[in-house]
Amino acid sequence: MLKLGEMQNLKVTRKVAFGMYLSDDDKNEVLLPAKEIPGGVKPGDEISVFIYKDSEDRLIATVNKPLITLHKTALLRVSQTTSIGAFLEWGPIKELLLPFKEQTKEIRRGEEVLVALYIDKSNRLAATMHLYPYLSVAPSYKAGDEVKGRIYETDAKLGSYVAVDNMYQGMVRKEEVRDLLKVGVELKFRVTGVKDDGKLDLSIRKEAYLQMDEDCEIILKLLKESPDKSLPFGDKSDPEEIRKHLHMGKNQYKRAIGRLYKERLITMEKESITLV
Repeated sequence: MLKLGEMQNLKVTRKVAFGMYLSDDDKNEVLLPAKEIPGGVKPGDEISVFIYKDSEDRLIATVNKPLITLHKTALLRVSQTTSIGAFLEWGPIKELLLPFKEQTKEIRRGEEVLVALYIDKSNRLAATMHLYPYLSVAPSYKAGDEVKGRIYETDAKLGSYVAVDNMYQGMVRKEEVRDLLKVGVELKFRVTGVKDDGKLDLSIRKEAYLQMDEDCEIILKLLKESPDKSLPFGDKSDPEEIRKHLHMGKNQYKRAIGRLYKERLITMEKESITLV
């Protein structure tokens, strides 16, 4: 069968004035336009092509592989935005539609967006930013590895979904950050765990001993800038208040002030700390 959105090997069956017809094993034919025909190709030869639909909804073959194929992901540039959605550049083929309902953030002309290629209900190729069903599980990452990833969707209850290397499943839990991370942003992450199904748990924080150095510096800076050289957060303070004002979790904060106390740089009360 002819496979829409995929590369496949087809046999040249006949030549016509406007191109060549290619056939699969079931004798289904598709046109390869004359401008696409490589030199020296003749009837009986086998050729690798990509199948898509033209503006009149007819199947067409091209020898040029696009930047994305069916059910795969790729970073594509937005060429224009319209009343029906955004159009993406994906190679020498006509622009690819990213419908409004498949967008997870506001799209602007000229930006790059991470999308997957799918076949819509009208049997046409289209792009989507809802990547979860199209991402794979990472084959070899382990806890402690540093990876790059792009935020592709957020959930207020769970956290931020990440496409690691633009192709693997990952997530930053809500507890890891003060606010949900912005869709489209590419960041460095630390792998904190690998689930049984291969999906990655991620953090934007460093290893605890490295993060503690940074947290201590932040707290000392805030103490020095405070008029009374104190902060209204102690061992018994509300975790959400600490996260809201200091952009760190309560356990992070407790580790940092514990070190500062041992180094005799601060004094501690139940609800506050003070610079010595």
